[in-house]
Amino acid sequence: MIHFKSCEWQNFLSTGTDPIKILLDRSPTTLIVGQNGAGKSTLLDALSFGLFGRAHRDINKSQLINSINGKGTVVTIEFDIGGSSFKVVRGIKPNKFEIWQNGNMINQASNARDYQQFLEQNILKLNHKSFHQVVVLGSSSFIPFMQLPTWSRRQIIEDLLDINIFSKMNMLLKERNAKIREEISDISHQIDITKTKIESQNKYIKSLQSLNKDQIVNKQKSMDVHKGEIKKLFEESKEMSTNLTASISSEEKSSQELLKKISEMNSYDMQFNNKIHDMVEESRFYEENDNCPTCDQEITEDLKQNKISSIKDKAKEIQTAKSELQQKITEVKVNQQEVAQNLNKLRQKQQKINSNNDSIALLQKEIDKIQKEINTLQGQTGDVKKAKTELNDYRKKNEQHIEKKLEYVEERTYNEVIGEMLKDTGIKTKVIKQYLPVMNRLINQYLQVLDFFVSFHLDESFNETIRSRHRDSFNYASFSEGEKQRIDLSLLFTWRQIAKMKNSASTNLLVLDETFDSSLDVDGVENLMKILDTLDEGSNTFIISHKGDVLENKFRSKIEFFKDKNFSKIR
Repeated sequence: MIHFKSCEWQNFLSTGTDPIKILLDRSPTTLIVGQNGAGKSTLLDALSFGLFGRAHRDINKSQLINSINGKGTVVTIEFDIGGSSFKVVRGIKPNKFEIWQNGNMINQASNARDYQQFLEQNILKLNHKSFHQVVVLGSSSFIPFMQLPTWSRRQIIEDLLDINIFSKMNMLLKERNAKIREEISDISHQIDITKTKIESQNKYIKSLQSLNKDQIVNKQKSMDVHKGEIKKLFEESKEMSTNLTASISSEEKSSQELLKKISEMNSYDMQFNNKIHDMVEESRFYEENDNCPTCDQEITEDLKQNKISSIKDKAKEIQTAKSELQQKITEVKVNQQEVAQNLNKLRQKQQKINSNNDSIALLQKEIDKIQKEINTLQGQTGDVKKAKTELNDYRKKNEQHIEKKLEYVEERTYNEVIGEMLKDTGIKTKVIKQYLPVMNRLINQYLQVLDFFVSFHLDESFNETIRSRHRDSFNYASFSEGEKQRIDLSLLFTWRQIAKMKNSASTNLLVLDETFDSSLDVDGVENLMKILDTLDEGSNTFIISHKGDVLENKFRSKIEFFKDKNFSKIR
């Protein structure tokens, strides 16, 4: 409950530098009187400006400043809520807006609009319209409940029943759903991107595997060809190498023996030549000399002939032996050439074997090289593994995105269900349905107290149905101003009762501006006084009226406004 204690203002409308302070909880009923323009209704504008930053009447903010002083406008309102004391200070020229709680100023928000929202939603828990439906009934720019559009009626009732929290929850839920839609859209986009990456990665892995496989197959074919050549060379060398070493050794030995024999025979031949040469010299000696050069003896002709004949015989023998030797040398040379040819063939085979071995070594080196290349290609399976790891990461990420999307979709589904509950047709309608019979009952009770015997009914859309005896249904606009006034008063007191029941906008303050001066007749005035007398203890009612002489004895206290040098004052 809001317990208003005081309202003070200065340089506000017709009030000057001397402040006016009204204690709002001093008397149960207070009559405010004064001549026209004296400043009676300034209390309403001060309350409205102090709490909501705008006047009760249709007055611009700049027009609230006292036109004579032109500055220093300040309104201060003090009230209690629960166990806390609050003070709201609002000013113009200079601009000022402060909220104090238990002597400490609440930290001001970044802008006045947020600060005002904090005051209305967290402290007062009612807005400008609801305040004027529960606290004030005026004759100026006040719009009665029945003259408000349907959506404004609903807003006021929600404030009274303290169910506007569902509207705030619905608004937050819509914001959350909008964010969820954005998240779902972003995640769907991420899922599409990840799917594209997965497809590309699969193609890359397949191409990588196919390329490596083809290269490995081709290189293995090359290795097989080289191995076949090695096998062929090996078999050829194996075939040629059979007894090759022994044959070469044997042929070399035979060749050496034959060469040795030829050498020996050539040596014999030279000896034969030397003997023949000696014989020729000796024969020439006998032919050319008649005396011995050594002993100077005469050499006879017979001796010459015998010697020459003997020499010739020996020469024939030697020549025959030499011819035989030459024939043997020729035979041995032929044998030696054959051995040399065989040895050459054997050595050619050895060279071929060596060449084959060199070719085999080169081919084996090439095979080793190709094997390394194959190993390298097979080692590139690490790239495939890496690519598969990346693919698995993409899949895990995609699964996470899908799972997150499902979570958001599930949350959105729940929120849609909650949203249906938070709509006007949901929980709020159920709450309103529960209170509508109470509202209608209270309204009709107050109408009867005010001697207005009609059956008044508000439906769930807050459209009225009014039935009177022996007449058809009517609406609010069908009645006279006095009857409308009775309906407005009945609604005002009903809303106060409902606010008290809910403890939402319950307050000690009630201000009736010229209600007694308007369309109420004498009976209506008396009946209204009956209602005021039945208000709970602790209520503080202020009646602003021109009929001070008529109403003075009906109220516990009185405040009179008057003008002094164009400034409003109270006595």
